[in-house]
Amino acid sequence: MHKVAQAPPEAQDKRLLIAKIIVVALYVVGAVGLSIPDYRPFFQSLTPAQLLVTLGLVLFFHRGWTDLFPIFAALAFWIGFGAELIGIHTGYLFGDYVYGPTLGPMLWEVPLVIGVNWFVLVYLTGAVFSKSIPNDYYAAFMGATAMTAFDYVMEPVASALDMWYWKFDIIPFENYLGWFGVSFLIHLLYRKTNFEKSNPLAAFLLIAMILFFAVLNFTLEL
Repeated sequence: MHKVAQAPPEAQDKRLLIAKIIVVALYVVGAVGLSIPDYRPFFQSLTPAQLLVTLGLVLFFHRGWTDLFPIFAALAFWIGFGAELIGIHTGYLFGDYVYGPTLGPMLWEVPLVIGVNWFVLVYLTGAVFSKSIPNDYYAAFMGATAMTAFDYVMEPVASALDMWYWKFDIIPFENYLGWFGVSFLIHLLYRKTNFEKSNPLAAFLLIAMILFFAVLNFTLEL
Protein backbone atom coordinates (compact mmCIF):
# COMPACT_ATOMS: atom_id res chain seq x y z
CA MET A 1 0.00 0.00 0.00
CA HIS A 2 1.31 3.41 -0.96
CA LYS A 3 0.97 6.27 1.47
CA VAL A 4 0.33 9.71 0.02
CA ALA A 5 1.71 12.68 1.93
CA GLN A 6 -1.12 14.89 3.12
CA ALA A 7 -1.10 18.67 3.31
CA PRO A 8 -1.58 20.43 6.67
CA PRO A 9 -5.21 20.66 7.84
CA GLU A 10 -5.42 24.38 6.99
CA ALA A 11 -4.30 23.74 3.42
CA GLN A 12 -6.71 20.81 3.10
CA ASP A 13 -9.61 22.95 4.31
CA LYS A 14 -8.69 25.70 1.82
CA ARG A 15 -8.52 23.20 -1.06
CA LEU A 16 -11.85 21.70 -0.08
CA LEU A 17 -13.47 25.15 0.04
CA ILE A 18 -12.09 26.03 -3.40
CA ALA A 19 -13.32 22.71 -4.76
CA LYS A 20 -16.83 23.32 -3.38
CA ILE A 21 -16.88 26.75 -5.02
CA ILE A 22 -15.86 25.11 -8.31
CA VAL A 23 -18.61 22.51 -7.93
CA VAL A 24 -21.26 25.16 -7.24
CA ALA A 25 -20.09 27.24 -10.21
CA LEU A 26 -19.91 24.19 -12.47
CA TYR A 27 -23.41 22.95 -11.75
CA VAL A 28 -25.22 26.26 -11.16
CA VAL A 29 -23.85 27.82 -14.35
CA GLY A 30 -24.57 24.58 -16.20
CA ALA A 31 -28.16 24.42 -14.99
CA VAL A 32 -28.79 28.08 -15.88
CA GLY A 33 -27.16 27.76 -19.30
CA LEU A 34 -29.08 24.61 -20.18
CA SER A 35 -32.33 26.24 -19.07
CA ILE A 36 -31.97 29.10 -21.59
CA PRO A 37 -32.86 27.86 -25.10
CA ASP A 38 -30.50 30.25 -26.90
CA TYR A 39 -27.49 29.03 -24.90
CA ARG A 40 -28.52 25.39 -24.57
CA PRO A 41 -26.56 23.99 -27.58
CA PHE A 42 -23.33 25.52 -26.27
CA PHE A 43 -23.79 24.12 -22.78
CA GLN A 44 -24.82 20.74 -24.18
CA SER A 45 -21.48 20.61 -25.98
CA LEU A 46 -19.74 21.14 -22.62
CA THR A 47 -21.41 18.10 -21.00
CA PRO A 48 -18.43 15.72 -21.47
CA ALA A 49 -16.07 18.37 -20.10
CA GLN A 50 -18.32 18.87 -17.07
CA LEU A 51 -18.22 15.14 -16.34
CA LEU A 52 -14.44 15.02 -16.76
CA VAL A 53 -13.97 17.97 -14.39
CA THR A 54 -16.17 16.12 -11.89
CA LEU A 55 -13.96 13.05 -12.31
CA GLY A 56 -10.87 15.18 -11.73
CA LEU A 57 -12.30 16.58 -8.49
CA VAL A 58 -13.21 13.09 -7.28
CA LEU A 59 -9.69 11.81 -7.92
CA PHE A 60 -8.00 14.89 -6.46
CA PHE A 61 -9.69 14.33 -3.08
CA HIS A 62 -9.49 10.54 -3.16
CA ARG A 63 -7.34 9.26 -0.28
CA GLY A 64 -7.11 5.53 -0.88
CA TRP A 65 -4.40 5.35 -3.53
CA THR A 66 -3.59 1.66 -3.17
CA ASP A 67 -2.54 -0.60 -6.03
CA LEU A 68 -6.11 -1.95 -6.14
CA PHE A 69 -7.88 1.37 -6.62
CA PRO A 70 -6.98 1.81 -10.32
CA ILE A 71 -8.11 -1.78 -10.89
CA PHE A 72 -11.48 -1.04 -9.33
CA ALA A 73 -11.79 2.20 -11.31
CA ALA A 74 -11.05 0.36 -14.57
CA LEU A 75 -13.54 -2.40 -13.71
CA ALA A 76 -16.24 0.14 -12.86
CA PHE A 77 -15.61 1.95 -16.15
CA TRP A 78 -15.65 -1.16 -18.33
CA ILE A 79 -18.53 -2.93 -16.57
CA GLY A 80 -20.65 0.20 -16.94
CA PHE A 81 -19.52 0.74 -20.52
CA GLY A 82 -20.03 -2.94 -21.35
CA ALA A 83 -23.55 -2.91 -19.90
CA GLU A 84 -24.40 0.08 -22.08
CA LEU A 85 -22.88 -1.68 -25.07
CA ILE A 86 -25.12 -4.70 -24.48
CA GLY A 87 -28.09 -2.41 -23.96
CA ILE A 88 -27.57 -0.44 -27.16
CA HIS A 89 -27.01 -3.42 -29.43
CA THR A 90 -29.44 -5.98 -27.96
CA GLY A 91 -32.14 -4.10 -26.05
CA TYR A 92 -31.39 -6.22 -22.98
CA LEU A 93 -30.62 -4.81 -19.51
CA PHE A 94 -32.13 -1.36 -20.02
CA GLY A 95 -34.58 -1.53 -22.93
CA ASP A 96 -34.44 -0.04 -26.44
CA TYR A 97 -32.54 3.24 -26.63
CA VAL A 98 -29.88 5.04 -28.66
CA TYR A 99 -27.36 7.69 -27.73
CA GLY A 100 -27.51 11.25 -29.03
CA PRO A 101 -24.55 13.57 -29.69
CA THR A 102 -24.44 15.39 -26.33
CA LEU A 103 -22.12 12.97 -24.53
CA GLY A 104 -19.39 13.27 -27.14
CA PRO A 105 -17.16 10.74 -28.93
CA MET A 106 -18.45 7.18 -29.14
CA LEU A 107 -16.98 3.71 -29.35
CA TRP A 108 -19.33 1.12 -30.87
CA GLU A 109 -22.19 3.64 -30.61
CA VAL A 110 -21.66 4.21 -26.87
CA PRO A 111 -20.13 7.48 -25.58
CA LEU A 112 -16.78 6.91 -23.90
CA VAL A 113 -17.70 9.21 -20.99
CA ILE A 114 -20.57 6.90 -20.02
CA GLY A 115 -18.01 4.62 -18.37
CA VAL A 116 -16.74 7.65 -16.45
CA ASN A 117 -20.31 8.36 -15.39
CA TRP A 118 -20.74 4.84 -13.99
CA PHE A 119 -17.49 5.06 -12.04
CA VAL A 120 -18.24 8.53 -10.63
CA LEU A 121 -21.79 7.66 -9.54
CA VAL A 122 -20.76 4.38 -7.89
CA TYR A 123 -17.83 6.08 -6.18
CA LEU A 124 -19.93 8.97 -4.83
CA THR A 125 -22.90 6.91 -3.66
CA GLY A 126 -20.54 4.28 -2.26
CA ALA A 127 -18.60 6.87 -0.29
CA VAL A 128 -21.81 8.12 1.31
CA PHE A 129 -22.54 4.67 2.77
CA SER A 130 -18.93 3.56 3.32
CA LYS A 131 -18.76 4.27 7.06
CA SER A 132 -22.41 4.09 8.10
CA ILE A 133 -23.10 0.55 6.80
CA PRO A 134 -20.64 -2.21 7.80
CA ASN A 135 -22.25 -5.04 5.79
CA ASP A 136 -20.97 -5.13 2.21
CA TYR A 137 -24.12 -6.55 0.65
CA TYR A 138 -26.46 -4.17 2.43
CA ALA A 139 -24.21 -1.24 1.51
CA ALA A 140 -24.21 -2.40 -2.13
CA PHE A 141 -28.00 -2.65 -2.00
CA MET A 142 -28.34 0.87 -0.61
CA GLY A 143 -25.83 2.25 -3.09
CA ALA A 144 -27.64 0.63 -6.00
CA THR A 145 -30.95 1.96 -4.68
CA ALA A 146 -29.51 5.48 -4.47
CA MET A 147 -28.17 5.22 -8.02
CA THR A 148 -31.51 3.98 -9.34
CA ALA A 149 -33.26 6.91 -7.65
CA PHE A 150 -30.68 9.24 -9.21
CA ASP A 151 -31.36 7.70 -12.63
CA TYR A 152 -35.09 8.29 -12.14
CA VAL A 153 -34.40 12.01 -11.68
CA MET A 154 -31.88 12.11 -14.54
CA GLU A 155 -33.81 10.23 -17.25
CA PRO A 156 -36.27 12.94 -18.38
CA VAL A 157 -33.47 15.52 -18.50
CA ALA A 158 -31.15 13.22 -20.44
CA SER A 159 -33.72 12.73 -23.18
CA ALA A 160 -34.52 16.45 -23.35
CA LEU A 161 -30.81 17.28 -23.74
CA ASP A 162 -30.17 14.72 -26.50
CA MET A 163 -28.02 12.46 -24.32
CA TRP A 164 -30.07 9.41 -25.26
CA TYR A 165 -33.48 8.57 -26.68
CA TRP A 166 -35.97 5.85 -25.78
CA LYS A 167 -38.07 3.89 -28.26
CA PHE A 168 -41.53 5.45 -28.44
CA ASP A 169 -40.24 8.09 -25.94
CA ILE A 170 -41.18 5.75 -23.09
CA ILE A 171 -38.71 4.97 -20.28
CA PRO A 172 -39.28 1.26 -19.55
CA PHE A 173 -39.33 -0.16 -16.04
CA GLU A 174 -36.67 -2.58 -17.30
CA ASN A 175 -34.26 0.36 -17.39
CA TYR A 176 -34.46 0.83 -13.64
CA LEU A 177 -34.10 -2.89 -12.96
CA GLY A 178 -31.01 -2.93 -15.18
CA TRP A 179 -29.57 0.12 -13.48
CA PHE A 180 -30.08 -1.46 -10.08
CA GLY A 181 -28.48 -4.76 -11.13
CA VAL A 182 -25.39 -3.23 -12.76
CA SER A 183 -25.05 -0.71 -9.92
CA PHE A 184 -25.26 -3.46 -7.31
CA LEU A 185 -22.48 -5.44 -9.02
CA ILE A 186 -20.12 -2.47 -9.23
CA HIS A 187 -20.98 -1.38 -5.69
CA LEU A 188 -20.13 -4.85 -4.43
CA LEU A 189 -16.75 -4.60 -6.16
CA TYR A 190 -16.32 -1.18 -4.55
CA ARG A 191 -16.91 -2.67 -1.11
CA LYS A 192 -14.75 -5.74 -1.66
CA THR A 193 -11.76 -3.83 -3.04
CA ASN A 194 -9.34 -2.78 -0.33
CA PHE A 195 -8.77 0.98 -0.45
CA GLU A 196 -9.79 3.89 1.77
CA LYS A 197 -13.36 4.85 0.91
CA SER A 198 -13.63 8.30 2.50
CA ASN A 199 -13.60 11.40 0.30
CA PRO A 200 -14.35 14.82 1.88
CA LEU A 201 -15.94 16.14 -1.31
CA ALA A 202 -18.11 13.11 -2.15
CA ALA A 203 -21.37 13.96 -0.37
CA PHE A 204 -21.27 17.62 -1.45
CA LEU A 205 -20.61 16.66 -5.07
CA LEU A 206 -23.37 14.04 -5.09
CA ILE A 207 -25.90 16.54 -3.71
CA ALA A 208 -24.84 19.09 -6.36
CA MET A 209 -25.42 16.53 -9.12
CA ILE A 210 -28.84 15.54 -7.76
CA LEU A 211 -29.93 19.18 -7.46
CA PHE A 212 -28.61 19.88 -10.97
CA PHE A 213 -30.92 17.30 -12.55
CA ALA A 214 -33.80 18.07 -10.17
CA VAL A 215 -33.74 21.76 -11.16
CA LEU A 216 -33.56 20.90 -14.87
CA ASN A 217 -36.66 18.73 -14.48
CA PHE A 218 -38.53 21.98 -13.78
CA THR A 219 -36.75 24.41 -16.11
CA LEU A 220 -36.64 22.31 -19.29
CA GLU A 221 -39.68 21.66 -21.44
CA LEU A 222 -39.98 17.92 -20.77
